[in-house]
Amino acid sequence: MKSDIILSGVGGQGILSIAAVVGMAALENNLHLKQAEVHGMSQRGGAVHSHLRISEKEIASDLIPLGKADLIISVEPMESLRYLPWLSKEGWLVTNTTPFVNIPDYPDMKDLLTEIEKLSHHIAINADEIARNVKSPRSSNIVMLGAASPFLDIPYESLENGIRKIFDRKGEKVVQINIDALKAGREFAIKHAPVDSRQLSKAE
Repeated sequence: MKSDIILSGVGGQGILSIAAVVGMAALENNLHLKQAEVHGMSQRGGAVHSHLRISEKEIASDLIPLGKADLIISVEPMESLRYLPWLSKEGWLVTNTTPFVNIPDYPDMKDLLTEIEKLSHHIAINADEIARNVKSPRSSNIVMLGAASPFLDIPYESLENGIRKIFDRKGEKVVQINIDALKAGREFAIKHAPVDSRQLSKAE
């Protein structure tokens, strides 16, 4: 198996936590992992992205070639479109629909959603609203990971275990609300873009 993933968003939205959980899950399954450094403006509100590569075999480069990404996980809708040149024809875009308006000429949301909806393989999810519904407003990034989980070739329970390892020092309550956020994102994705049972069986 091989999974090439682009993580995108703005500073402070938690893409490092997404990468950390996926990384823990990959290591639990004895997979090779490479992550490029987060590129972009590191301060809160600046555009950031990272390349995350997972494989059963050794990985030569930490950068994903154009047109080869299997998945884009974006916690911000405008940033999701920025990296479409990296997405393969069969790849999936999983994006939050809640904008982080950090520039004066931020595009109209209707225009952004129109561009996203042109993609045959996409999940557009209001992760911020779902995070609030599970009483964890700061876990919208984990909702996004849950929405992407059906398209990851990693067992779902390994993602839950990754959350336990990453958030354990913050206490059981924080662990559980993040697991709840993960489940809620996954349920949304399965409902709105059902994948075949063979793919789901790999992710269970």
